[in-house]
Amino acid sequence: MQEREKVFPACGGGGGGFERGKMNGASTSETGVVTGSPVKKESRRPKYTKFTQQELPACKPLLTPGWEISIFLIVGIIFIPIGVVSLLASSKVVQIVHRYDQTCLPNATTTKDAQLSYIQNPGTDKNCNVTLTVPKRMKSPVYVYYELDHFYQNHRRYVKSVSSAQLQGSNDPSLSDCKPEDYVNGLPITPCGLIAWSLFNDTFNFSTVGSGSVPVNKNGIAWKSDVQKKFGSTVFPKNFPNNNLTDPSGMGGAELNSSLPLDQDEDLIVWMRTAALPNFRKLWGKIEQDFQPGDTINVAILNRYNTYSFEGKKKLVLSTTSWLGGKNIFMGVAYLTIGVLCIVLALVFLLIHLRHPRPLGDPSYLSWNRKNSHGTDNLRS
Repeated sequence: MQEREKVFPACGGGGGGFERGKMNGASTSETGVVTGSPVKKESRRPKYTKFTQQELPACKPLLTPGWEISIFLIVGIIFIPIGVVSLLASSKVVQIVHRYDQTCLPNATTTKDAQLSYIQNPGTDKNCNVTLTVPKRMKSPVYVYYELDHFYQNHRRYVKSVSSAQLQGSNDPSLSDCKPEDYVNGLPITPCGLIAWSLFNDTFNFSTVGSGSVPVNKNGIAWKSDVQKKFGSTVFPKNFPNNNLTDPSGMGGAELNSSLPLDQDEDLIVWMRTAALPNFRKLWGKIEQDFQPGDTINVAILNRYNTYSFEGKKKLVLSTTSWLGGKNIFMGVAYLTIGVLCIVLALVFLLIHLRHPRPLGDPSYLSWNRKNSHGTDNLRS
């Protein structure tokens, strides 16, 4: 006992020292020597790697005035030619745009109520003749588009109003998103939803003085991915409300051929790919013949689609294409603007650098090394 008191003199006795030794995970021998090792706590230190310690090789470029001026010059030299080429390609596209929603109205329909009464009355004559003049030679194929303004196909409820499973031929698709165009008289509508119900239904017939009737090819106007993956070959229209001509008040847009499978109705497939903006064009067909400058194209329009209730606009567009697509000057103007801006900034930085050269890494430019208006250092003041 006396030996233990010598080994643990600060513990107030041998018993206390013995217990303290046990608690620390060690034991004492008969001679009073501490044996064993303390219990190690689990370390939270992450495993050492060059990645965790951010010691991987890295490139840290130093942007000197020479580098900045060179980068702006290179960007400007690259962007300006791209902008010029884009504008030249767009300028070669020949386009005819004609708004017909107002010109195809009777003279007396000047108010909104009169326009709605005209378009919603199935007994009114909605045939309209329009004459277009070709300004430049239009090489085949000439694409026919219809353009709608103020039509919000990107509205959330409108975009969701479709059953993708039904379009693909599922045996028991859910029609909950298609309301109110989901069931009619207790029977499911195929295709259901507001998108299909509001299908564009104006038609165009073209003719010229010399050639007579001009055929329009309706094949190949939809995306192949939509035709092959989104619409089934065994799905046919059923109980479609627009086919019920006895109730024209509930008619939304075009009728559907009940004997034609959905994957072959390319007008429907084009319409079902909703537009991202309220003003959009959709491909209606292709004219596979050339038009010469000065040719007169007569268009017989059946003006049935109701855009008057929301003050929308309808336009007929005939257009050729280039290797960049249709007529669009935005990309060319954007490239030119950025390129010219970069060249101007490069010249401005070059003039500043030549007029006020500054040695790289000069510590006298640091804020605490600069002298204030009293002639003393900022750090001392």
